[in-house]
Formats: sequence, C-alpha cells, structure tokens
Amino acid sequence: MKDAWRKENISNSLPEVFSSIPIPKKSSFWRKYLAFAGPGLMIAVGYMDPGNWATDIAGGAQFGYTLLSVILISNIFAMILQHLSVKLGVVAERDLAQACRDHFKPTTNFILWVFCEIAIAACDLAEVIGAAIALNLLFGIPLTWGIVITTIDVLIILMLQAKGFRWLESIVGGLIFIILICFGYEIIISKPEINAILGGLIPQKEIITNPAMLYIGIGILGATVMPHNLYLHSSIVQTRDYTRDREGKKEAIKFATLDSTVSLLLAFFINAAILILAAATFHTTGNNHVADIHDAHKLLTPILGASMASIAFAVALLASGQNSTLTGTLAGQIVMEGFLNIRLKPWLRRLITRLIAVIPALIVTIIYGEQGTTDLLVLSQVILSMQLSFAVVPLVMFTNDKAKMGEFVNKPVLKIAVWVISVVIIVLNLYLLYQTFV
Repeated sequence: MKDAWRKENISNSLPEVFSSIPIPKKSSFWRKYLAFAGPGLMIAVGYMDPGNWATDIAGGAQFGYTLLSVILISNIFAMILQHLSVKLGVVAERDLAQACRDHFKPTTNFILWVFCEIAIAACDLAEVIGAAIALNLLFGIPLTWGIVITTIDVLIILMLQAKGFRWLESIVGGLIFIILICFGYEIIISKPEINAILGGLIPQKEIITNPAMLYIGIGILGATVMPHNLYLHSSIVQTRDYTRDREGKKEAIKFATLDSTVSLLLAFFINAAILILAAATFHTTGNNHVADIHDAHKLLTPILGASMASIAFAVALLASGQNSTLTGTLAGQIVMEGFLNIRLKPWLRRLITRLIAVIPALIVTIIYGEQGTTDLLVLSQVILSMQLSFAVVPLVMFTNDKAKMGEFVNKPVLKIAVWVISVVIIVLNLYLLYQTFV
C-alpha cells in the first residue's frame, strides 16, 4: 500500500506513547476489550465540552425536548466518523494529519493545517471560558482571574503525560464519572416527563421549518461532532501494542470501534441530560429566555428547590473544562507534528495554544464582561462547525480508497452513508455561515 501515498510515512504518531500499552494475545473478550478501552473516553470528552452546554441549554429552554433527536442523530454521525478515524489509524498506520501530509500537495496541506489550528484554538477558547465560568460559579473568582488560572493547567498536564498514557486515560475516565454523577442527580431532582423525552428522540418536521430551531439544531450538530477528535482518535488508537498484521488490525478495529461507540453513548447521555434538564426546569416554567450557563446556574436552585442543584452543575462544568483541556493538548500536538513534522516540547506547544485562546478571552471579558464570554463561547462553536468539513472530507476520501485501505476499505453501504453525512454537514454549515453573517 506504499504506492497509494505520495510520500512514505517517516514517523509514528505520538512516538513517546506509540504501541506502549500491551494487548493480551490469547485471553477472554472482556480482557481484550479492557486493554483497548480508554481512547474512546478521551474522544467522548470532545462531545461534552463546555461549548456543547450553551447550545444544549438554549435548545432545551426554548423548544423543550424537541431537539433531543438532533443530539441523537449527531451522535450516530459521530460514531460512524470515529469508526473511520480508527480504521485510518490502524490500517494506514498514520493519524489523519500525517495522512493529509502524505497525500495532498504542500499548499493544500498548509491550508488544512491553518484551519485545523484555528479549530483547536476555538476549542481551547471554549475550555478556557467554561473552566473560568465554573470557577466563578463555585468560588466567586472573577472571570478575568479564572481565565488566568486556567492557563496553569499546562503544568498539571505535563506531569501526567510523563507518567504514561494510561494515567491520562484514567484521569479522563474519572472526570467523566464525576460529570455522569452530577447529571444523574440533576435528572432525578428535575423529574422530566419520560413520554416527552421519548417523543423528543423522534425527529420532527418543525426542526427544519422553524428557522430559530434549525439554527440551534445546527449549533448542536457543530458542537457535537468535533473536528479535532478525528485527528486525535486516528493517533491514540495506535498507542495499543496489537500485532501489526491482518488479523491484529482486524481485531484492533473491532475493539477500538466498540470502545468508542460505548463511550459515545455516555457522551449522548450527558448531552441529552443537559438539554433534558433545561427543558424540564426552564421550558416548563416559562423561562424560555435562558440561553447561557450563568442563567442556568442561577435559576436551577430556586426552580428545583434543591441547594445542591447549582453546585452539581458547576462541578460538572469544571470537570468538563479540565477534560477538554487534556484532549485538546494532545490533538494540538498530533496536528502540528502530523502536518508540519515539527516536534515542539509539549509544554511549549500547550503554552502557544493556550495563549492564543486566553488573550481574546481576557480582552472580551475585560471589555464586555459576562455577556461577552457567552457570545465568544457561541462563536467558538460556529468556528468549530465551519472547520468540520475540512476534517471529514479527507477522512472519508482516504477510508473509501481501496489503494490506501486494501481489504479494509469501506464497504459500499458505508461509502454511501459517509458521503451522505459529509454532504449534510457541509450544507448545514453553509446555512449556519449564511445565518450568522447575513
């Protein structure tokens, strides 16, 4: 399959952790599944980052449970795209950034890299603002100081990376567990209507015909399927020490896909829980105007009559912001090393990305205050949505190419499905661009 690529692959993705986690050769299904489990949780983080919260809260408060179907469809899209990402990493032995570098001409590569860096900066912006808002809600720390404090996590991440990849996966898994507990509690005390939830999972024509609903629906799609996750997954699946032959790759694709699908079901539950909480708490009490994290936090306790409601909400937000930071760091490293073959020290790479996000967040917070950060959070999701096509199209091209994938090429039904998903994403993003700027 070497001839299928314009260039030969010259280095492993994330060389410091490449093939570093052993896979038991002859053992039970569950032991193998547990050995492969981990990358899926790191991917799931991107599907519940602070940027998702704003769109889910607005959707639930304004339209009740109707947009649950959009979260479900977005998650199905995500599961299919992450499966392609796994296949590319395992079969081509390249992450998506390396695959682009080895396939496209330098000019195209440079453009793709710039777009990808903008997306990672936008994602980091959402994390910085989300964590700062959480610190403000929990401890009353002013937003400007909260933004400064969130730059310090560079050092924490550096310590974790040095301890090995399983450490990183365990921390992420622990934080997801905290978010799950918080939202499990919120759902129990908000007492949503089960029938209305089930009804919301069925797509309604109104989503397309109502412009306001369609706008938030596209925002949910853009905030759910994260472009940097496609680069990240194709890389971290290679941290497993499976045998690099036909059978080994087949097994790796099976278990890694199962890992990401199970993890994305968790992400679906958390995203849906945010929307359900907003629908049960705000929509049913006539508080349809609630569209941001601050309002939601402020109103949860008085409406639900439970003093822990607002605290659990803020703790989940802080855990979500920290988790997204971890995976954003790795994605940034993968993208820069993959596209440009430049190896920066992780702390330097992290500092550059963080400063790109921190400076606009600080300026907007100082000038416009709380409302400005909410608008910035929404803008970051629009930017991510725009970038999505530039990650999805190359991924679909590569995994549909028999010369590159050999017997692992996408089957005809999957080929059609992934092109349909790509076209849907592109059309919706063009509409979003039109709505936002026109």
